[in-house]
Amino acid sequence: MPEELLCVNNITKSYAGVKALEDVSLNINRGEIHCLVGENGSGKSTLIKIIAGVVTPDAGEIHINGKHYPKLRPIDSIREGIQIIYQDFSLFPNLTVAENIALNHELARGQKLVNWRRVRQVATAAMQQIGIKLDLDARVEQISVADKQLTAISRALLQNAQLIIMDEPTTALTQREVRSLFAVIKSLQARGISILFVSHKLNEVLEISNKTMILRNGRKVVDADAREFDRAKLVYYMTGRQIDDSTYDYRPGELTVPLLKVENLTSHGNFSDISFELMPGEILGITGLLGSGRTELALALFGVQPADSGTISVEGKPVEICSIQDSIAHGIGYVPEDRLTEGLFLDQSIGRNIVVRTIDRYVGRGGLLDGREVEKGIQAGVNQLSIKAGSPALPVKSLSGGNQQRVVLAKWLASSPRILVLNGPTVGVDIGSKSELHEILRELARQGMGLIVISDDIPELMQTCSRILLMRRGRLVDEFRRQDTTENQLTLKLTEA
Repeated sequence: MPEELLCVNNITKSYAGVKALEDVSLNINRGEIHCLVGENGSGKSTLIKIIAGVVTPDAGEIHINGKHYPKLRPIDSIREGIQIIYQDFSLFPNLTVAENIALNHELARGQKLVNWRRVRQVATAAMQQIGIKLDLDARVEQISVADKQLTAISRALLQNAQLIIMDEPTTALTQREVRSLFAVIKSLQARGISILFVSHKLNEVLEISNKTMILRNGRKVVDADAREFDRAKLVYYMTGRQIDDSTYDYRPGELTVPLLKVENLTSHGNFSDISFELMPGEILGITGLLGSGRTELALALFGVQPADSGTISVEGKPVEICSIQDSIAHGIGYVPEDRLTEGLFLDQSIGRNIVVRTIDRYVGRGGLLDGREVEKGIQAGVNQLSIKAGSPALPVKSLSGGNQQRVVLAKWLASSPRILVLNGPTVGVDIGSKSELHEILRELARQGMGLIVISDDIPELMQTCSRILLMRRGRLVDEFRRQDTTENQLTLKLTEA
């Protein structure tokens, strides 16, 4: 009989009269990988905080290691071996890997003076438990996202972890890094440590989980053996509806002049000798692992990091792109990889974010803004992208990830670009919004816009793109046509050394 580690029964939690969770129960056994799945706002974060003792439920019971906790505190949860690795990892960026792993452990032992030799020994021992090796002297702010993840896991093991909760652990990882993380998770499971894996990446859920629980609108929809699910069932239980998984059928028009033509584009240290064409109405995919040069190529096309040599032509005419202003003048827009720091003014309103790119067109006589026209522009963006918000006057940070991404798109569509480069267009977006965003991209292509989608999300590329270019070590090494390849074939090519 499996030994039960965690049992939460009939948990209910409300905020200002709105139920975040209603009558939710969850059981996790020792050595079990249990996936918690749901769209944004489904209640996943609230449930995690209750298990951590950070939030007190309005009703329900919590049992850990057979003990009943009428009021679970964070220290109780930690002492019972529950460790949570949040999306930001909660690491100290200015401290080294060794210090981040070991200092909490040393403080818990009541050490008054730091023994730096022991800190390194403790950190090394923690990493050896999961078979990894990191640079102990590297500052955390300088290491990759994958290494930050491993640092956080190593720190958790020093706290006698019995259950590690991973909140969206693969959001910013490449396919190869995901493979490495899954190997670590399996090694933890082999040692009897339980994992609660919180994600909305369905392919990963299907691969890693032993059991899967799905939340929707604060209620448990289903909790069953992972073998009972396939992708279609997961999507249906998460959203309550069938999601359109159709692909974009690109058909070349009569025009033979490329909308965008790149020849021998080179940026020393980033990429070299890049050549490709983008036709009107085409969605072109570009993929590659971290360090392949894919993002640097996008930044060169948008003038953020201009290329050192090579040529770029728009509609058959050579153009110089030495700045962002040059790119915009030639009808090129860019949706950045990190919408929170690069694509939005988070404290500003939804409306201001939509019209910020085109604000000059609303200036009337005397240099004053025409408020009525500004409102029309805002409403046009909200309607075109179906942005779900109580009011455009609300701060954009109040929106879900999917709606924030719609605001970024609305901002660029207001300036009517002919070419749109999208870097990781659905990172951190739930499955329902992701499908809707894909349909928006397909509709833009049908209207004649040329789109470049940069991503290592293979299902996304296969669903939206007609051609996919593969970058490796700064070079284009292969080209795939969707109808001639499969997800597995493309994934294998992507992860090859």
